[in-house]
Amino acid sequence: MTALAAQLRQMIAVLDEERQALAALDLDAITLAADGKQSLCSGLTAANDIAPDEECRGLLEAARHANETNRRIRNLLAANVAARLEALSGAPATYRRPAARIA
Repeated sequence: MTALAAQLRQMIAVLDEERQALAALDLDAITLAADGKQSLCSGLTAANDIAPDEECRGLLEAARHANETNRRIRNLLAANVAARLEALSGAPATYRRPAARIA
């Protein structure tokens, strides 16, 4: 197994841990996963000049898919929180632009 393949396997493992943390709403585990992803991304940057073999291409695709799944879960959680806050306050979320007023 190449060093790149080993790093990609670690990334997939971290992405799986992140998915589990998101499902459990475990903030500490989410933070640890984010730190792990950042660290692994720094290591993968050094491998930019290496042409991936067939194994690495498969691992890259698996990592992309896991990352996309986690992104969708994060977005759904954020949308759910925003909707609940809006329902409780009766006002639109604070990050939305207010409607333009005509004077």
